Amino acid sequence: MTIVPVDPRLMGREVKRIVFTERQIADRVEALGSEIAAAYPDGELLALGLLKGSFMFTADLVRHIPRPLQVDFIVAGSYGADTVSSGNVRLLYDPETNLEGKHVLLVEDIVDSGRTMQKLVELLELRRPRSLQICALLHKHIAEHLEHPVRFVGFDAPTEFLVGYGLDHAENFRHVPYIASLA
Repeated sequence: MTIVPVDPRLMGREVKRIVFTERQIADRVEALGSEIAAAYPDGELLALGLLKGSFMFTADLVRHIPRPLQVDFIVAGSYGADTVSSGNVRLLYDPETNLEGKHVLLVEDIVDSGRTMQKLVELLELRRPRSLQICALLHKHIAEHLEHPVRFVGFDAPTEFLVGYGLDHAENFRHVPYIASLA
């Protein structure tokens, strides 16, 4: 077992391991920005971040997309204080941005069960975007409910409970600059 250095941001909580380092994340986000820019050579592009988990990823990602774009956010909840999605997806903030005719890039921190993402895709498709694609920093490849494929993936993720770089457990650990697996 790898010994993880003590990090005061973890509030004394032990982690199994650091899954993705700060450097690995930065390098992959930069590459994703280039991939996304190449995929959208024209038209209006809206990066729609799913809060709260994607806030760091969305901010870093849009800085690496070398083309004009807009940024907005949507808030949905399905975890609460648990480590497993409840399956009960609630929209807590619905953006007022007009999606019709725009390329919409839904930016997610992690695709896990796929329930939240499937509900959001269904809702957003009703708003008649020119295209709708998903960009996820992490993809566990266990989503049974997701009918819309994830177009842009940062990393394939292990089926462990991950925190850091926006991902949380009961609203803690979002500010950790790397991604770790909780012990």
